[in-house]
Amino acid sequence: MNKTTRWLLAATLLGATVIVLYLWHQSTLPEPQLLYPVEAPTSPAAVVAESKSEPAIRYPIQESQAPQAESKTLPALTASDPAIWDALIALFGQTPVQQLFHPQEIVRRIVVTVDNLPRQSAAARLLPIKPVDGKFRTAGQAENLAIAPENAARYTRYVDLAEMTDAGKFVALYVRYYPLFQRAYQDLGYPNGYFNDRLVAVIDHLLAAPEVDAPVALVQPHVLYELADPGLQTRSAGHKILVRMGSKNAARIKAKLREIRAALVGGIPK
Repeated sequence: MNKTTRWLLAATLLGATVIVLYLWHQSTLPEPQLLYPVEAPTSPAAVVAESKSEPAIRYPIQESQAPQAESKTLPALTASDPAIWDALIALFGQTPVQQLFHPQEIVRRIVVTVDNLPRQSAAARLLPIKPVDGKFRTAGQAENLAIAPENAARYTRYVDLAEMTDAGKFVALYVRYYPLFQRAYQDLGYPNGYFNDRLVAVIDHLLAAPEVDAPVALVQPHVLYELADPGLQTRSAGHKILVRMGSKNAARIKAKLREIRAALVGGIPK
């Protein structure tokens, strides 16, 4: 597999994960705080050198994947927002970026978002993308309460955006700035961790989400709605995102994630 193909399919991991978590903005648990750590290494080689004494890396970002002319000119993590912001505008266009993305702490927000997908809760205020517009649509009452069929339409344009992203350019951005993502992940509380390994693990987790046909039953014990099936309600934030967005949208996201998984590591988990 050539370098361009790996970049093309790896990009959507970041893009699809970000878009998916963007669609979920309900959280009932306390929200974690962002950290403000020491500066990041400024080249992929620095990350590799730093990790020599750490556990084996399963899916390394190779220094050869980064543009040679740029690999040693990264900004510090705390000063990276302007460069990342400009890169997003070049990729998506100015209007979509201004409407959808938060301009501060971009790298940190992405790392927190990815790490939280397999967990029970994700803090809406730490997402890299602004909350989805509109109210959660329901149908029926009492024991017949369920997610309304038209609720899926709220998310369709965001799933469309994930599918239409220029994945090659997106992954080139990810690889170019990978040392910053690695540093942000270490600062999150994983000094011996490797962020790209976490990305692959999150893909596997999302692919294992249950396929649920409509209607999806709800209960409302307090203010927020919950999934009536205890087996679904106790699943991770990432799994519940896919359930809430509707089976067709979820299938489109999973199809893209399967392509990415196969390209990154040469196979799809059973």
